[in-house]
Amino acid sequence: MMRSPFELSRRDLLKALPLTAVAACSRPPYKRSDFNLPARSKVALMPATSYSKDLGDVIYRGLNMLRPEIAGRSVLLKPNLVEYEAGTIINTNPAVIAGAADAFLRYGAREVVVAEGPGHRRDIEYLLVATGLYDYLKDMRLRFADLNHSDVRVVPLRSQYTNLTEIALPVDVLNADVVVSVAKLKTHHWAGMTAGMKNLFGVVPGAVYGWPKNILHFHGIEQAILDLNATVQPRFAIVDGVVAMEGDGPIMGKPRSVGFIAMGPDVVAVDATCARIIGLDAGKMNYLRVASEYLGNIAESRIDQIGENPARYQTRFEVLEQFRELQLAGGA
Repeated sequence: MMRSPFELSRRDLLKALPLTAVAACSRPPYKRSDFNLPARSKVALMPATSYSKDLGDVIYRGLNMLRPEIAGRSVLLKPNLVEYEAGTIINTNPAVIAGAADAFLRYGAREVVVAEGPGHRRDIEYLLVATGLYDYLKDMRLRFADLNHSDVRVVPLRSQYTNLTEIALPVDVLNADVVVSVAKLKTHHWAGMTAGMKNLFGVVPGAVYGWPKNILHFHGIEQAILDLNATVQPRFAIVDGVVAMEGDGPIMGKPRSVGFIAMGPDVVAVDATCARIIGLDAGKMNYLRVASEYLGNIAESRIDQIGENPARYQTRFEVLEQFRELQLAGGA
């Protein structure tokens, strides 16, 4: 896949954008009383070496370890569906999405809806069929919501790192009792890594803000990650690390088998755990560091790892030159 000169110059511009709001503000751009930073967070690492495994059972066992409040609630699963190219691992694998749906229904959810607003591919029907997700949705009788074209409601942002004060969000997202980020673990050529937090870009409606969600890019990738997570407040994250992506992600990278599914109610803690597993220092990643001040935990001392020990999966992902400073010393 070739990049146009426009895309290259645009990337250079975005790389130069710092978290200006973070550096410039003498006080944080949010009300501390609006957020309840957990004293401790649990992250479960569940072994999953293949997509042919019963991933519904894998995720259900993780739910039983974590004990989230799901019974009787509506659950919206927000996967990462970006683009389709045969033989690539760009998207959350449909077996993980279906497994998550099965697990939440078994755990007592009143309903489960799968919802996404792809940032690249506008033809959602093509994307669902090409990725194989359509067959799972049909077999399980799950409703799919196209977040790019859903009805929206304008809501205030609960933090203002982008300097925006409000945003239009799909009513499907706003009305769900529990929003679950069902992400793909990938390196990212602007943010360093994409997992549970960055995955929320897909809730922003393309029909309102354009492709690839231009308003978020123009106001800063990391700033937008923070504001979206503060406002949507996903209650759970599931990260597909069965086969992840390294190198020039989130589209152009290479597959890397890691063999786990990470999950937990603190999306920040889940992402920090994933970052360390692939050899990145969570404390050096700007959006994770800032998120740890009001959204969740990144310090290992405040995260209770259950299931498998992270050391079992510890590796060192290939990253672009500009992100090598984020890598942990030593490593696999």
